[in-house]
Amino acid sequence: MKRKLAAYARVSTDHEEQQSSYEAQVIYYTDYIRGRSDWEYADEGISGCSIKGRKGFQTMVEEALAGKINLIITKSVSRFARNTVDSLSTIRKLKEHNVECYFEKENTLTAKVQ
Repeated sequence: MKRKLAAYARVSTDHEEQQSSYEAQVIYYTDYIRGRSDWEYADEGISGCSIKGRKGFQTMVEEALAGKINLIITKSVSRFARNTVDSLSTIRKLKEHNVECYFEKENTLTAKVQ
């Protein structure tokens, strides 16, 4: 069974110099996902300290809660959400729906709720 995956890429600002960082993240995750025959989905997000203004992030979470995604990978916890409350509440909500999150920098995978 294929895992339904979302790769979350974002940068901190809309400044031109960070665009190359964003593009590099998208290329990296696109190649990473294509290299796995057991993964089938990718999404991207945009910047923001709060999840309220991040439409891509919100869509990704909604799709995960609806069962369309069961694994989210991102570079680090700080890329996922800079606000600790947003991060923890989102991760808890995802876990309740058996959606795992993998943070590469921290080499951490959130566990599914059994």
